[in-house]
Amino acid sequence: MGPSLRLREIPQHVLRVSCRRCERIVEIQKVDAVRLYGQQASWKEVAQRLLDNTCQNRTGRHEEDGCWPAFAPV
Repeated sequence: MGPSLRLREIPQHVLRVSCRRCERIVEIQKVDAVRLYGQQASWKEVAQRLLDNTCQNRTGRHEEDGCWPAFAPV
């Protein structure tokens, strides 16, 4: 599942993204992702938002903050 795909193009029912930095994994049902972000949203945008919303790596420096998504199939 590539990061450039739109949500409507993804056949999986469960979407999973992991962070290359902290190794955290976040999953969301595709139907919930579509409801929250819309069918036209790219998987890359949704994945980054999911990680950012629950990020625990906050240093206060913009260059160092946040998670780094690694896209993997379910």
